[in-house]
Amino acid sequence: MTETLLSKRWPWILAGLIVIAVYLSTFIQIRLPTETAEDSGYLDHRPLGSIDDIRDFADRNDTNVLFILIDTLRSERMGMYDYARDTTPFLDAIAESGVRASRHLAQSSWTKCSMVSLWTGLYPPRTGVTRFNHALPEDAVMPAEIFEEAGFRTVGIYRNGWVSGYFGFEQGFDVYAKPSTRPIAPSIRRENPTLSSQGTDMDTVETAVEFLRLHGDERWMLYLHMMDVHEYLYDAESALFGTANSDIYDNAILHEDYVVQTLIDELDRLALTEKTLIVIASDHGEAFGERGFEGHAREVHRETTEVPFILSFPFRLEDGVVLSRRTANVDIWPTVLDLLGLPSLDGVDGRSLRNEILANGEADPDDPLIPHFAYLDQSWGNSSAPRPAIAVTEGSLRYVLSHEKGRWVDFLFDAEEDPLERVNLAAEQSETVERLKTLALNHRDQTVTWEEGVPELEIDEMELNQLRALGYAIP
Repeated sequence: MTETLLSKRWPWILAGLIVIAVYLSTFIQIRLPTETAEDSGYLDHRPLGSIDDIRDFADRNDTNVLFILIDTLRSERMGMYDYARDTTPFLDAIAESGVRASRHLAQSSWTKCSMVSLWTGLYPPRTGVTRFNHALPEDAVMPAEIFEEAGFRTVGIYRNGWVSGYFGFEQGFDVYAKPSTRPIAPSIRRENPTLSSQGTDMDTVETAVEFLRLHGDERWMLYLHMMDVHEYLYDAESALFGTANSDIYDNAILHEDYVVQTLIDELDRLALTEKTLIVIASDHGEAFGERGFEGHAREVHRETTEVPFILSFPFRLEDGVVLSRRTANVDIWPTVLDLLGLPSLDGVDGRSLRNEILANGEADPDDPLIPHFAYLDQSWGNSSAPRPAIAVTEGSLRYVLSHEKGRWVDFLFDAEEDPLERVNLAAEQSETVERLKTLALNHRDQTVTWEEGVPELEIDEMELNQLRALGYAIP
C-alpha cells in the first residue's frame, strides 16, 4: 500500500523538487562551461558498438531516452554540416560516433506548429494546429503516453511558452513544468534586444540533473526544451565570433554546445550514458536577411527549416552513420519508438528510419523519392484569413509557394547546382513547378486528423506577454 501511495504521489513530489531546484543547485556539482572551442574535447566513456547492436537494440530492457530540443538551431551553422566556424565541437563529436541526418526538414518555421508535427508525426495541415490560439486535442496520441504506458517515468522541462501544457503538450508526462530560474549571471552577454526573460538553459540542466539523481535508476524519458540559442544568449567564454546579429547567434550556439556537454558530463558521472539513447533535434532555423527576412516564423525557405537530427546510442559507432536521403522531424518519434521496440504511432506521415540506419545510412535505391513538406500560416499570429506558405522538398529540389509583398510567388531551387538556393528556376522549369505546386496544394487541403478539430483557446494577457517576450508579434 505504501508503494502504491508513493507511486501516485511521486509526480507531485518531483514537481515540488523542481520548484526548489534553484536552492538544491547550490549543492549540485555541475561544471559550468569555461573551455574555448579549442580545448573542449570530450572523453567518451561508452563502449564501442556496431550496427548489430542497433539491430538488437529493442532487446534491451534498460534503455532511457533523453530528448534535447535546441530551439532555433539552424543546421548549416554547425560543424557537422560543414560550417567554417567551430560552433559545435561537442555535438560534432557525438554525431561522429552516432547517427546524423545529412539534410533534415522541420515542418514549420514557428515553434508551436513545428513541435506539434514533431511530437505527433503528422504534417501541420493534418494536425490543424497552425495559429496562435490553437491547441492539441486530448485525443492526440503523444509519444510520452506510449513511454508512460511502457513503464517509463516521463518528465518534460521547457522554457518556451509555445510548448506549455496550456497548449496540450503535457499529455503523457508525469511532470511537465518550467525550471526554476536564477537571475542571469553577469558573465552572460545580452546583446540581442529580444532577450528579456529570466534564467538560462543551465537552470534546465540543473533541474534535469536533480530528477536524474532521484530517479536515474528507473527507466525514464526526459524531454528538455532549450532556449538559449533562440534568445541569442551567450557568456564571455563563448564570445568568439563578433557582435553582428549573425555572429551573436553563432556565439549562442557555441554556448549551447557547452551547456549540452555539461549535461552529458553529468549523465556520465551518474553512470547513465551507457544506457541512454540521446536524441537531438530542433524546431526551426533562423534567417539573417538572405531573402530580406530576419528571424523565423515568417517563411519556409531553407534558412528557417533546415535543422539537425542526431541519435547518440549508449555505445559509440567507430565510423558513425550519415543518412544519405533527406529526412524530416515527423520521422523522429517513429524511428525512436521502432528502435526501442515500443508501439508505433498509428496513421502518421513520418516513417521509421531504422532500416536506413541498419543499412549504414543508405536508402534502398529501388525506393522512390519521398517528398517532404514544411508549412506556415503566415497570418498565424492574428485573426486575418489564412495565408499558407508551403515548401515541398524532393531530392535536391525545393519548391516554395509563399505570400510575399502582397502577392503569391513561386520559387524553385535545385540544391545540387545551387547549394544556397538563391537562383529561382520557376520561370524556366514550369512543368516541374506545376507538378510540385499540385503536391503543395493537395498538402494544404488535407483533412485534420481529429474528429472534433482543434481547440481554440482564450489566451490570457499574462500568457500573451510571456510569448511576446520571446519576440513574437501577436495581438
